Amino acid sequence: MTSPGALQLLDCIVAGAIEEPARNDPPISPAPGQCFLIGAAPTDEWSEFPDHIASFGAGGWRFLAPVIGMRLIDKSTDTVATYSSAGWEIGTVRASRIVIDGQQVVGARSGPIAAPTGGTVADDEARSAIAAILLALRQHGLISE
Repeated sequence: MTSPGALQLLDCIVAGAIEEPARNDPPISPAPGQCFLIGAAPTDEWSEFPDHIASFGAGGWRFLAPVIGMRLIDKSTDTVATYSSAGWEIGTVRASRIVIDGQQVVGARSGPIAAPTGGTVADDEARSAIAAILLALRQHGLISE
């Protein structure tokens, strides 16, 4: 038989949602089923669980240690919280490229575009700068060729 506490933690993992950004102090009146990301300097009942996930239920607080790769949604900002070896990252999505409907829309970052210099005819200099910008946008996959 599964304990209510285990089901509470399973629900927190499967639902993968926290109420708000990380906080150090437990909320005064949490509702059963709410999950919170604990900050780096927790207090009170949370003091021994920095960077953990706290889930509140009928039996009180349950704590879950994060593992690398764990992802949660912050319901207050609709952003992703991801746990890495450096700790929790909020609002950062990492990828080598982004593909939508089979089309790459963002790729690896290219080098900088040099600022236009010299030139005697403004049109030639402007065309060269615009061509460099278009090339960079194409290489990033932001516009098609």
